[in-house]
Amino acid sequence: MINVAIVEDNDTIREGLSALINGTDGYKCVAVFRDCESFLSKLNQLEIDVVLMDIGLPGINGIEGVQKAISRNPELNILMLTVYEESEKVFDALCAGATGYLVKKTPPAKLLEAIKDAYEGGSPMSSGIARQVINAFKETKTKNAADDNYNLSSREIEVLNLLADGYNYQEIAETLFISVDTVRHHIRNIYKKLHVHSQSEAVAKAIRKKII
Repeated sequence: MINVAIVEDNDTIREGLSALINGTDGYKCVAVFRDCESFLSKLNQLEIDVVLMDIGLPGINGIEGVQKAISRNPELNILMLTVYEESEKVFDALCAGATGYLVKKTPPAKLLEAIKDAYEGGSPMSSGIARQVINAFKETKTKNAADDNYNLSSREIEVLNLLADGYNYQEIAETLFISVDTVRHHIRNIYKKLHVHSQSEAVAKAIRKKII
């Protein structure tokens, strides 16, 4: 039996969720609350496996509520069930300790699956929310990669590698089929991006930071 608690200030939605859960074999709605304050006051008195929590609640909002509940019971599975789909709300909720994030238009069967998934150790999310999370990680990875390389272009990294191998400006120009002036331009950019003032500093920093 999966014991579920609901924290939702909309009477119609709260009653509908309660009826759905109690009307399904293997699920039981053990408590319903209009606000986080009531929920938190009863948290240690109830056996709860999964919590369905709204974000836009009166008083303590759902994101604060998650933080407070998780601080008291780190094993608690809290699913955000909300109308908000903005990435900022999603990440705030997940960082606060939410197990998953679902939108209120989630079909009943999918909602029951998500509750079971959370109970079994999963992190269910509505497909649109999951896409946002994936895109955010991609953006973060791209940004981190750019930061790690100090925004050096692939050509500037080629020039750095040749400098590290002891090539002079003329040899770099001939190897890369560019003019000596272009080599100088690249090296000025390298100095600027790495915040150095000489070839030896540039090469040393590039090796130290694993750029080359």
